[in-house]
Amino acid sequence: MTYKIKDLPLDERPREKLKSKGAESLSNEELIAIILRCGNKEESVKDLAIRLVKTLDTFHDFNSITYQDLIKIKGIKEAKAISILASIELGRRLLNTYPISKTKITNAEEIYVMFKPKIMNVKQEKLFALFLNTKNEIITYETIFIGTQNKSITHPREIFNFAIKNSAVKLVLIHNHPTGDVTPSKEDLKFTKKIENIGKLMQIPLIDHIIISEIDFFSFFDHHML
Repeated sequence: MTYKIKDLPLDERPREKLKSKGAESLSNEELIAIILRCGNKEESVKDLAIRLVKTLDTFHDFNSITYQDLIKIKGIKEAKAISILASIELGRRLLNTYPISKTKITNAEEIYVMFKPKIMNVKQEKLFALFLNTKNEIITYETIFIGTQNKSITHPREIFNFAIKNSAVKLVLIHNHPTGDVTPSKEDLKFTKKIENIGKLMQIPLIDHIIISEIDFFSFFDHHML
């Protein structure tokens, strides 16, 4: 016999709990049980969800779990694996829908919060350029470059072409360090100085360069390096 959520006692049914108390009241395992929908001949869907979570070192590891990882787990076959991965990706995309346009920037931490979701579990360096108007409101941003883990190359021309196209009067650079260490490298320092000098000539000043990781950030402006 296959156990489904409806076979559980009423007060243990995640769907009923969600309807009566809200999704925020559910544990991680209960949310996963809803995604899985049913268990198997040996265990209920709730027990399957608990066992699935226990296979991970931390719950955060769901961010990097793959289809092949999931189907190796007893009781997780194609349909369940696909449902889990689709749910994770939907959550990731929701994090990336931060309302950027017309947001007024006041400090580097605000920019870090905006861009952190865009580099979660990313093994490559990404360089973003944020374009501002005279009020420090965001006009738009562009992904300038996606490089290898050890090498990131871009030409200043690309950045300032976007700035002119969007009528920007100020510029912020953001890039990630996949290693997690946000200390600027020699290449970071050299590149920042180059963009700063070109920005002065173009009258589109670079007002900050922010290096980010999943847990920290470094602001050139905050460290009086611009």
